[in-house]
Amino acid sequence: MTLAILAIIFGIFALVKSADLFVEGASGTAEYFGMSEFLIGMLILGFGTSAPELLVSASASIDGNGALALGNAYGSNIANIALILGVTAIISPVVIQRKIVKGDMPRLLGITILSACLLWDYSISRIDAWILLAVFFAFIVYAVKTGKSEPDKKAETDKEKEEKPIVIWKEIVKLTAGLLILVGSSKLLVWGAVEIAHILKVSDLLIGLTVVAIGTSLPELASSITASIKGNNDMAIGNVVGSNIFNTLAVVGLAGAIGEVNTEPEILYRDMSMVLFLTLLLIIVSFPFIRKPEGFINRYEGVVLLCSYIAYTVYLIATATGSAG
Repeated sequence: MTLAILAIIFGIFALVKSADLFVEGASGTAEYFGMSEFLIGMLILGFGTSAPELLVSASASIDGNGALALGNAYGSNIANIALILGVTAIISPVVIQRKIVKGDMPRLLGITILSACLLWDYSISRIDAWILLAVFFAFIVYAVKTGKSEPDKKAETDKEKEEKPIVIWKEIVKLTAGLLILVGSSKLLVWGAVEIAHILKVSDLLIGLTVVAIGTSLPELASSITASIKGNNDMAIGNVVGSNIFNTLAVVGLAGAIGEVNTEPEILYRDMSMVLFLTLLLIIVSFPFIRKPEGFINRYEGVVLLCSYIAYTVYLIATATGSAG
């Protein structure tokens, strides 16, 4: 018990520190190359923190457990929007640029609808998988071409560089070290929590649906909260959008390319429907209205997102427990 408690304490400390280092390195890298914070958040924070999901889903597909591969990807998407953005907005309201709300978010919705259509027959064939992967690579090319900083922001960035030159290798070291420690500390934290849960005789099912599910989202959660608190709102929202795009296209696509993935109807009707609902909800709550001239997720809307995640998790636990019984 003592070792597990120490693991949790050290894991939380390392998680916070590494998230700070990660975001600082990402911000410096974005500034050096003249890239927008949203692009860095999407490609590096979003894709980087979703690498574990890619490995888990690929391994599950190799072992013939396609349902786990899809559940991992879509479950992560649900946590990204409802848990991560919800908690982030509650701690520090998230301001979102109009072009992100009206451009990148609808693209995320389109990608989610595409995935749902391909999953309509409860399977991801190799053809479906290659379609997803092709869209993924096309999206990366598009994002990189259009993701440069705005001219006026670029001018400000160049002026700041003259005053305080950025040493790019130091920023990359911060970025890489921050990401590695971020993932490692989250695993340590999950291990400690699972050990304590076992000592308290909590069931493996409940541990999997709560501790492990939330634990795998800790890197995204820590980096999004840190980015938002530091004022890097574009980076925080880019983290979530990028992670969901990566999961939907690359994670599911790779799993299907390894071998055709056949799954249960629940993944389409329950999990994919939840992803679609949350993606639509995200666009609605962040859309610029008269009272919100800019895209903005306030604390009340953050509570709505978080409550959606809690309701979904409670439903999962209730139905899984009922099935087990």
